[in-house]
Amino acid sequence: MSSVAVPFYQRRHKHFDQSYRNIQTRYVLEEYAARKAAARRAAYYELPGLGKTTCRLCARKARSLAHEAIQESRKRTHEQKTHASEEKRIRFANELSVLEKEIHTARHRAREHLDRLEVQRMVEENMALERHALEESISRAPEILVRLRSHTVWEKMSVSLCFTVQGFPTPVVQWYKNEELITPASDPTKYRIESKYGVHVLHINRADFDDSATYSAVATNVHGQASTNCAVVVRRFREGEEPHPAGIMPFHLPLSYDVCFTHIDVQFLEKFGVTFATEGETLTLKCSMLITPDLKRLQPRAEWYRDDVLIKDSKWTKLYFGEGQAALSFTHLNKDDEGLYTLRMVTRGGVSEYSAYLFVRDADALIAGAPGAPMDVKCHDANRDYVIVTWKPPNTINENPVIGYFVDKCEVGLENWVQCNDAPVKICKYPVTGLYEGRSYIFRVRAVNSAGISRPSRVSEPVAALDPVDLERTQTIHVDEGRKIVISKDDLEGDIQIPGPPTNVHASEISKTYVVLSWDPPVPRGREPLTYFIEKSMVGSGSWQRVNAQVAVKSPRYAVFDLAEGKSYVFRVLSANKHGISDPSEITVPIQPEDSTVAPSTPGQVVATRNTKTSVVVQWDKPKHEEDLYGYYIDYSVVGSNHWEPSNHKPIKYNRFVVHGLETGQQYIFRVKAVNAVGFSENSQESEAITVQAALTCPSYPHGITLLNCDGHSMTLGWKAPRYSGGSPILGYYMDKREANHQNWHEVNSSLITQTIYTVGDDFSFKINYFWLCLQYIQCFLK
Repeated sequence: MSSVAVPFYQRRHKHFDQSYRNIQTRYVLEEYAARKAAARRAAYYELPGLGKTTCRLCARKARSLAHEAIQESRKRTHEQKTHASEEKRIRFANELSVLEKEIHTARHRAREHLDRLEVQRMVEENMALERHALEESISRAPEILVRLRSHTVWEKMSVSLCFTVQGFPTPVVQWYKNEELITPASDPTKYRIESKYGVHVLHINRADFDDSATYSAVATNVHGQASTNCAVVVRRFREGEEPHPAGIMPFHLPLSYDVCFTHIDVQFLEKFGVTFATEGETLTLKCSMLITPDLKRLQPRAEWYRDDVLIKDSKWTKLYFGEGQAALSFTHLNKDDEGLYTLRMVTRGGVSEYSAYLFVRDADALIAGAPGAPMDVKCHDANRDYVIVTWKPPNTINENPVIGYFVDKCEVGLENWVQCNDAPVKICKYPVTGLYEGRSYIFRVRAVNSAGISRPSRVSEPVAALDPVDLERTQTIHVDEGRKIVISKDDLEGDIQIPGPPTNVHASEISKTYVVLSWDPPVPRGREPLTYFIEKSMVGSGSWQRVNAQVAVKSPRYAVFDLAEGKSYVFRVLSANKHGISDPSEITVPIQPEDSTVAPSTPGQVVATRNTKTSVVVQWDKPKHEEDLYGYYIDYSVVGSNHWEPSNHKPIKYNRFVVHGLETGQQYIFRVKAVNAVGFSENSQESEAITVQAALTCPSYPHGITLLNCDGHSMTLGWKAPRYSGGSPILGYYMDKREANHQNWHEVNSSLITQTIYTVGDDFSFKINYFWLCLQYIQCFLK
């Protein structure tokens, strides 16, 4: 066979082998393989470090020793690793044990701390309830035991006025001099007030003639007030005159501080006008005046009214009067403050008053498109665990309609507001249940539409969760020396084991979503506290279901929710005390949940007339059904703009309103809608377009006619200009005269008197009267 290389195409054949190689080549290959195998065996049997081969026995022994050495080394390494792992495991176990002990100790301490806090809270609640019950049992209005006594002293002598009062809580006493509050801080050298053990003393140091006055003391607490007064007369001793007897007054001394003047004139100088403001702002209405005569002892009384309701000092309003100025300040404006404000200065001779309207716009909504806040939140029919909250809806012109309201409650003294209803209530009335007896609450309301929730309304006045009937079941008997005995009818009725069933169960209010049940407690009801359970049954079902299975009702009324629409129900009530439950009461007549109050009908024709250059008088016909109306909202729009704006932001009760803040010369149209607890009526028909211009009316009469001079041949008279000019400057006056014994009046001047002073040559009595000459009046108006 040739020794040439095999072609590449033959190498891929399956029959390929090395038969083509020659014998010499095969021999060389076999020798090479034998040498390689011998070398491998020699390397296998050769010991390390000797560099030569040994016999098989020695090699085997050497391998055994090497293997044992390797095993020993591995064993020592394993033991070292095992020992280190064991130490690590033991150390980890110890640390874990310490951590578990710390966690256990921390849990134990936390549990003890929580138990201690819970016990402390329970003790504080029980103490608060007991303290409240004790305070309620001993609380009473102030009662004067020893009244003030009048004094007559000489000048430079000191006077001590004292009286005794009792009441709980401890009454707060204020002293007054001629109905003006006495503040010792303003004159510490003159007055000193002491109060100790129910005895209250007013010390007047070195009395002078100006201290002659009527002094009164008013004691006030949360249950009422009591007052007492006395007179102090300070006599002036002159040299050469003997002191007068105690019962005889000298002719030159006043008998009292009240001097009976026929008239005190009050003239308003700077007056507040129609005001526009926004919710949340602060505002002050001021009015300065000239009082004639201005006597320190005899000042008029300033009274502020909003829509003919007297305003008093409160959290929201502050009153001030002094130094010829009367002011009413608002700390945080709300739509509840909108209305007609009247300042009345009351004197012995009459009343002087001035009025202007205050408009309060909605504050910017927290969410764009949300409605304005509700207003006028009030509480009605409060009892132990129940109260009815009512409010008035906001006017929504540019926002989406209101779909409901959320009512929030908060305990007085806390800041934790809790939402009372899960779903928005659609009418402006909601019964709130689940109140804690003896605690006071305040409420607020938020309106909801498709865009979001409004700002909360102003909070209501605080209301206490108490049963007013409890006061009627107690009788107070007064005995001698100011003592009294309180007798409860519960004690007279004795121990009642199981009370009788309630009576007169009826529905006091029916709505589509709830029914308010009312009843009379059983008589006699006994000394033990009563609770009630209400049961309902659908007409025709024959089965009864307990409504308040979880919480017992303490008030003799309850609001039942979750009633099927269009179904009729009957109800019965059971009373219970600690001894047991009474028999059921008589079953009510079938009651079907439905809205007893419907939306009001549309107001009638709307008529707009001119008033001033920035206001228009709007009048309309009342709707056919005006029962339970909250009032009306008036809207206006510039002709052709189709954009409506609200005139008032609080419902008004009258069918006449003056719309202010309009642009002179612009044309406007008006519309009106009525509102009640259910919602709004349809908008009325639009009024005729009217241009804003001032309307001219007759002025009021002149006043303050006074004789300035008389010399026997002539008389000079003066008078004051009329208070109302009628919308145009006054052109002049006409004067009439008559004899004192005759009734016929004669004209004095043929031409107009342009001044408020005039001299007449005849000795007659006069009467000032005036009127405008029609022709001159028209000419002046045309100019």
